[in-house]
Amino acid sequence: MNDTSTLRLGTRGSALALWQANWVADRLGELGFPVEIIHITTKGDRQAGPIQNIGAQGLFTKELQRALLDEQIDLAVHSLKDLPTDVVPGLCLGSVPQRAPVADVLVSPEYPTFESLPEGAIVGTGSLRRQAQLLNARADLQMRDIRGNVETRLSKVREGEYDATILAEAGLRRLGLEENITEPLPMSLCMPAIAQGALGIEVRQDDASTRQRVEQLADPPSQAAAIAERTMLAALKGGCLAPIAAWGRVEDDTLKLTGRVLDRRGREKLETTLEALLAEATDLGRQVAEELLSQGAAALIEESRSGE
Repeated sequence: MNDTSTLRLGTRGSALALWQANWVADRLGELGFPVEIIHITTKGDRQAGPIQNIGAQGLFTKELQRALLDEQIDLAVHSLKDLPTDVVPGLCLGSVPQRAPVADVLVSPEYPTFESLPEGAIVGTGSLRRQAQLLNARADLQMRDIRGNVETRLSKVREGEYDATILAEAGLRRLGLEENITEPLPMSLCMPAIAQGALGIEVRQDDASTRQRVEQLADPPSQAAAIAERTMLAALKGGCLAPIAAWGRVEDDTLKLTGRVLDRRGREKLETTLEALLAEATDLGRQVAEELLSQGAAALIEESRSGE
């Protein structure tokens, strides 16, 4: 591929995925690199039931990765929190652009804060990470699965099927739906998923031309934080569905990483924070994972898999 050829960008067809793909395409276009967007349907898009019931990672990414390897596309844009940490031979993470807000937010038409939710309130979320953290704070809440895209979930809450739901702030803002945010949840209450709010641009390892182009979109602080979080998750061997949360951020040119692991009912919570230079993101992720494992994280992760 020469430097003037059109880049074929693969994406899922959801509203949020298309926003992300178009954002990347626009940024590459501003740099003088033309882009063609190619829609690819993934297993996660076809799934009707609760995601955690499938027991598989990569629901929203495997078909995109296959298309990359088959050279049907030149780059794939992922919500980085959906991209498994397992290395796929022949592929690499080419760039992490500037990260959006990382927090989870409460959405509730009736109740203005998390604390004001009534005893026994029904909270819609299919995320074990969110369930465990909210139950750790309030064991009285009823956690019920909620499915559908962002707009569908908002509609279900507005119609009274749930008292509240928890969504990623980044997704709501990217879709122009931030008016639905009732309250951003503090990190002390609900820490985000690994790499939440970050985009991951995946490319073929041997495609130097595409790699050089997408690297121009990288934001070093965002990339370092995401690498630290993903390294922590990989070292914990937790997968993307376990009750594991992380918050990587750069403060005063220092990379800080907080990792948190809970049991699925939120009865036990482990947490640690360490810091390092941005260039030491991988080592920092491993160190935080090792500290959590020394506190007993492996048993909590295994318990979450067994469902006991």
